[in-house]
Amino acid sequence: MPQYIKRFAVIRERAGLSKIRLKKLPIGIENFREIIEDDFYYVDKTRLIEQLIEERGKANLFTRPRRFGKSLNMSMLKCFFEAGSDIRVFDGLYISGNKALCDEYMGKFPVVSVSLKGANAESFDTARRMLANVINEEARRHQFLLDSDNLSKIDKDQFALLLKRDMDTDTVAYSLRILTELLSKHYGRKVIVIIDEYDVPLAKANERGYYDEMLWLLRNLFENVLKTNDNLFFSVLSGCLRIAKESIFTGLNNFKVFSITDVDFDEYFGFSDDEVRNMLAYYDQNDHYDTVKAWYDGYRFGNVDVYCPWDVINYVDAHKNDPSREPQNYWLNTSGNDIIRHFIDDTGKNGQLTKAELEALVNGDSIEKEITQELTYKELYSKTDNMWSALFMTGYLTQRGRQGNRYELIVPNREIRNIITEHILAMFRKSIGNDGEMIDSFCSALESGKTSEAERLFTLYMQKTISIRDTFVKKPIKENFYHGMLLGILSYKSGWSVRSNRESGDGFSDIMIRIDDSYTGIIIEVKHTENDVDAVCLKAIRQINDKHYDAELEQSGIKHILKYGIACNKKSCRIMLEEAAY
Repeated sequence: MPQYIKRFAVIRERAGLSKIRLKKLPIGIENFREIIEDDFYYVDKTRLIEQLIEERGKANLFTRPRRFGKSLNMSMLKCFFEAGSDIRVFDGLYISGNKALCDEYMGKFPVVSVSLKGANAESFDTARRMLANVINEEARRHQFLLDSDNLSKIDKDQFALLLKRDMDTDTVAYSLRILTELLSKHYGRKVIVIIDEYDVPLAKANERGYYDEMLWLLRNLFENVLKTNDNLFFSVLSGCLRIAKESIFTGLNNFKVFSITDVDFDEYFGFSDDEVRNMLAYYDQNDHYDTVKAWYDGYRFGNVDVYCPWDVINYVDAHKNDPSREPQNYWLNTSGNDIIRHFIDDTGKNGQLTKAELEALVNGDSIEKEITQELTYKELYSKTDNMWSALFMTGYLTQRGRQGNRYELIVPNREIRNIITEHILAMFRKSIGNDGEMIDSFCSALESGKTSEAERLFTLYMQKTISIRDTFVKKPIKENFYHGMLLGILSYKSGWSVRSNRESGDGFSDIMIRIDDSYTGIIIEVKHTENDVDAVCLKAIRQINDKHYDAELEQSGIKHILKYGIACNKKSCRIMLEEAAY
């Protein structure tokens, strides 16, 4: 047993688990000070400060997928460097052990800190106003400048422009440079600038059709504050993608980028295996380790394998009171999934090569692709090769080796595999809805007990999408995929009431169907097998009978019940029928 697990076990044994007041988990909290002061569980990443001071350039960009701790780390940097901060929040954390560094840097600098994640709108004018509100909020945080003896009336008049919520485009473009100049005059020190989620406005603008206008505004905003600004000590930016330098940071020298492929800072975004083990031990969830690892581990940043922090924290919190709860796709619900949606749609249009590659990834194999880390948002969807790069940089894929710019790409974990297959099923459902004649034929074959025809048509459906092999996922997961395909087909049949996993008898039937204006009902049990399909079909029908899945239909007066066992393997199936009259 690892030493840290023993340590927590001893604490619990001595005090009694019920007597220990465990720290709260910081779900959705990205404010460093709040986490520390309100006694939330915190995974110490303060060593980042030490390395940043040692290796920084004039402008420093960290690119990581969403929900890997970027915003929390930016908040930590602000809290550490900003003049007037309560530096006691760092007591007991790693950085407090470097006294010389803390004496020189902690609480010594004026800081400008903004997050652009909220600049999300349907039009450029609305997005510009939202961006102006972000600048206005930061300016109001420094209202003491209006009373500064170190600023002239002209300086204060300039600052007053930033306090207006309706500032014009030119003022927005110069706003951060103006703020750094005035703060530097007031404090007599150069300023640190922190910009979180710098690329979100561009992503939203690209989706909504005003990319060029937003690019112009952000290019001016960033160049004015980051380029040839004598009042700037250094800056730190974070984002999801590494936007091509020539498109947004033109001519900016001493610009350092730390991406997911770089060894520098590789352990500060995401949780290491030891950090996850520590958290699970603290919350008495050691027996969940294998599940957490399978679902949320698998990312490789630089030379370090990491878990997604958002997923781990949500999983542990959900299982404090319900240890038997099934794992969830927490990452899916944190933001839009435009990139994967574009990729899946593109796969459907571009033939068998990309489809075969996607099938290989979902089944646990790797593919080799050339990755371009500098793209513009306009280029993301221009060709499939660029989308491989986008999927890699945004966390849908990760790497297990490289040779130059060619990377061995894999799906990192079960959560991302589920997200991808859900999108594939959504595309499948959309495509089959265009062929009502085939749907009617399949459903007619089921209703009339024509198993051979139902087999033939369902096989045709399976050939339209990817297959799930046994190399990556557990049997129930594969069965869920085929289950989802069937539901997608049956949901289009008018006059059929289709229910999935409905409690009936002694358990849950996969699919239960009532046919309107008829005394006929259908129960389907789906299985996956690599072996004897006939035996598996018989097993499925036996399960329907043993668990009395037909009880609800029988009790509601259904006189004729068709019980189907379906065994699926890759792109083929076997369908067997047992009929019952009541």
